[in-house]
Amino acid sequence: MGARRGFAGLAIAVGLVLSIAGTARAANPLGLGDCGRAQGTYQCSGLAKTWDGVPLDTTVTLPSEHARHLPLVVEIHGFGNSKWEYLDPESTAYTDNAFHWARDGYAVLTYTARGLWGSCGTPESRLASPVDCADGYIHLADVRYEVRDTQTLIGRLVDQGVADRHSIGVTGDSYGGGQSFMLAALRDRVMLPGGKLVPWRSPRGTPLRIAAAAPVIPWTDLIAAAAPNGSTRANRITPRNASVTPVGVEKASFVNAIFAAAQTATGPGQPVGEPFIPGRPMGFLSPPGTDPEADVTSWVKRTDEGEPYQGKEVEFILDQLRSYHSAYYIDAGERPAPLFVGSGFTDDLFPVDEALRFANRTRKRYPGAPISLLFGDLGHQRASNKSRERDRLVSSIHGWFDHYLRGRRGHPRNGATAYVDTCPRSTPSLGPFHARTFAGLSGRALRFRSPEPQRILSTGGDPQVGAALDPAAGGGNACVSVSSRPEPGTAAYDLPKRHRGATLIGAPSIKAQLSVGGANPANAQIAARLWDVSRDGSGQRLVARGTYRPHEGRNRWQLHPTAWRFKKGHTPRLQLLGSDAPYARPSNGQFQVDVKSLRLRLPIHR
Repeated sequence: MGARRGFAGLAIAVGLVLSIAGTARAANPLGLGDCGRAQGTYQCSGLAKTWDGVPLDTTVTLPSEHARHLPLVVEIHGFGNSKWEYLDPESTAYTDNAFHWARDGYAVLTYTARGLWGSCGTPESRLASPVDCADGYIHLADVRYEVRDTQTLIGRLVDQGVADRHSIGVTGDSYGGGQSFMLAALRDRVMLPGGKLVPWRSPRGTPLRIAAAAPVIPWTDLIAAAAPNGSTRANRITPRNASVTPVGVEKASFVNAIFAAAQTATGPGQPVGEPFIPGRPMGFLSPPGTDPEADVTSWVKRTDEGEPYQGKEVEFILDQLRSYHSAYYIDAGERPAPLFVGSGFTDDLFPVDEALRFANRTRKRYPGAPISLLFGDLGHQRASNKSRERDRLVSSIHGWFDHYLRGRRGHPRNGATAYVDTCPRSTPSLGPFHARTFAGLSGRALRFRSPEPQRILSTGGDPQVGAALDPAAGGGNACVSVSSRPEPGTAAYDLPKRHRGATLIGAPSIKAQLSVGGANPANAQIAARLWDVSRDGSGQRLVARGTYRPHEGRNRWQLHPTAWRFKKGHTPRLQLLGSDAPYARPSNGQFQVDVKSLRLRLPIHR
């Protein structure tokens, strides 16, 4: 009897201890030690170990100290940046700041991706955790590493009772946009290091799934984004092998700028209020030869060497990028989470066809899948990031999550919404225009034919024009006006001057008979630019661009989709060049392309 009383007393004591511990866990999510009030919220920060022990610089923001079972918003930052992208109360970034979300009743998870800044990126962070950081290098948004990191932290927040397992939303821009797309594609699955997909469970075994996702300025095929070949179809399903048959033309200025941003500070990422120090070490790359599956340095080096993109080394890199770094190649046997996607027509890094590639296939395979697309003048360079589009973007993400995470009334609008670019930058964009599909935004077309043969030379073009259009080094200005003088070694086609305005929304498409010659015809490329030539013919502005690998005979390809208003008296001009340097890498060796029987189609808003 006395023994039973003793055991009962012990059980009560243990229960009290567990109760106190549970309260402590709720007040200190993920075991983060630095907690307190901030901007009307309760916030905890510190290092949280992920599934393989790498410490991640993490912040959890809550409406109040003991808030429990909340809808969760995960914000995943851009490359070279950090969790501080969302911890500035004066900025909404692309997806709003953590304080606004928390004051609206959400739990918010923000953390710095492995290998960057405080997550083993700086020398100081690695010195503080030398053992745990040994393998904490950048894996370049690998679904088995960076994406699994997000899933691990979400699972722990669910186990601690902070987050509601039925109300998990993910969002992010650029680097975070690509990862949130992968999370939406996985939905309730995790990819292990060997590539196997298994059910997503929290550390304590709770089944988990993404309830909604909002990728912003993302990629879905990293090969096509970094080296496009003109094969992506804006209004149709893009074949799985399209981006590698053949490998396209490297966006050299972007690829090398991003590689630089993987090692030293080139932009934001430091804590709010801390001065920016150019060149500050803040990225940790795997030493070449150490880990072939994360050898970013060697991948960039081989890409920079150029054509021919053949051989075992190239095949290995392509396999890695498609298998583990691109949402489009994640097994599509399950319907993705409800998707809201924001992309920019003037974004030269991740143009809108990165979103359309995934959306078109999903609509075909899962006709009832909720998908909403918002396109405008926003994103990476050359985008103007006009306030009207940015405000619409943030409010739309809130509406999407309010509906799918909290069940609020009012169904968010599915389909495609587009703002039409305008210049100068201070001029508000036209629109918005809406349709059930992106193809529905253009009900007719301007068509142009030219039987006149023209020749493209690999050495042609005006270097000054190319430099002005370079998104990385040329100022990133979508409204820059350049000389409309003929450029040597290029093919140019002027459409009839507009007697009335025409609004282009969609991907300009080209058909032509091509004859390719030179030292190595397989290395040839065509850079296409669509221009708006001013009424007096003194200048022109870039409307759309795209690169393509030509072959002998009949060819068909598309430029990246765009939205632009050709005013009365202006002339649409198509220009074909042998190089779009420095934006795109010039081919190895000289070549020429003879163009005959060219046809151009411009989709026009009805």
